[in-house]
Amino acid sequence: MASATASRVTRRRQRSTRLTVAVSLLVIAAVAVIGAVLSGSWLLVCLAAPLGVLLGAAATKITHSELLQSRRDAARDRAEQAQAYRRLTEERTAEHAAYVEEMQSRIAEREETLVVLQEELGATQKRAADVTRKMNAEARRGDVAEHERDRITARLDDAESRAADAIVRMVELEQEVLVLRAELETVTAAWREAELVRKRA
Repeated sequence: MASATASRVTRRRQRSTRLTVAVSLLVIAAVAVIGAVLSGSWLLVCLAAPLGVLLGAAATKITHSELLQSRRDAARDRAEQAQAYRRLTEERTAEHAAYVEEMQSRIAEREETLVVLQEELGATQKRAADVTRKMNAEARRGDVAEHERDRITARLDDAESRAADAIVRMVELEQEVLVLRAELETVTAAWREAELVRKRA
């Protein structure tokens, strides 16, 4: 890049030198012709005219060669720019291809990770469903056990109530038995006394 810049500076310097020479030749030709005309000598005019034509032709040739050189330099610059753009395009294409490959690799990795996560999610959902079923079964068993406990508690309360009623009834019967025994003893004693009185009579 530095050598290309240096060559451009050198070409500019050469162009300015060539154009300066061409302009100088035209100025010399003009001065020679004007000086010959002002001198009034036909001989000088005849010599100055071909000299002016030759110097003009030389200046034209220098200018023409400079124009051709400028066109060649411009074409060379355009070719260099085209090559630079081609290299830049190749670099960008390679960078883009590398970027696309990297993105495709990342996408593939993400897809693999997504598949693994979906499998783990499915397994987790299955485990959660199993745990939920077990919890529901345990809850149903708990409900059944609670219902059975309530039924047994009700039966126990009923049995305790009947036992209390039986105890009360037993106490009442014992009292009735005592009363009947007392009456029986009284009746037996009265009967024996009546028998003794009857035997004595």
